[in-house]
Amino acid sequence: METALYLPIKNFLEAAGYAVKGEIGSCDLVGLSGDEPPVVVICELKLAFNLELVLQAVDRATASDEVWIAARVSAKGKGRESDRRFRDLCRRLGFGMLAVADNGTVDVIVSPVAPMPRKNTRRRSRLVEEHRRRKGDPTRGGSTRSPIMTAYRQQALACAVAIQNGQQRPKDIRANAPEAAKILQHNVYGWFERVDRGIYALTELGSEALKRWPQADGA
Repeated sequence: METALYLPIKNFLEAAGYAVKGEIGSCDLVGLSGDEPPVVVICELKLAFNLELVLQAVDRATASDEVWIAARVSAKGKGRESDRRFRDLCRRLGFGMLAVADNGTVDVIVSPVAPMPRKNTRRRSRLVEEHRRRKGDPTRGGSTRSPIMTAYRQQALACAVAIQNGQQRPKDIRANAPEAAKILQHNVYGWFERVDRGIYALTELGSEALKRWPQADGA
């Protein structure tokens, strides 16, 4: 029961200097500092960290100075408390996370004053580069069952289109596929084969790819 989490969290917040009471105005737990006006701390309890717990915290945020969410630690250590995305969400919202062990020990997973997650500049740059390199908008957002038509795949298909009617050198198809040399040499999809030094032909897999994506040259 969620009530089993109450006393460990109450003791934790009281040790931090708050006077704590349960079930105040639909909040699982409310703590007040001794200041005037007091600092208002709200904590919502659940047996496991989940989205509903975060939504409850969002609802309480306008009535408090500090919001915590608390839940029992997952028995196998695979709960949301181990999910970096969930922790980052709490950081961005300014919510603290408290994990309660079976023995009543309370650990701070995220502080409500934790710094915002740093931007991943490398990942951001890759997104910008892929967006700019991709021709048109060939893949609908939300697609999970079909291969994504990346800029790399588009160029590989452009190479296949150029080679389907005869062997080619990378420099001959560079106008439509700037990375032709790398694509043909690495042959990630198995679409090409080198028949002579610097000369490539299309494999059966390459021919099948052109049948699967017949508009590849106009993507």
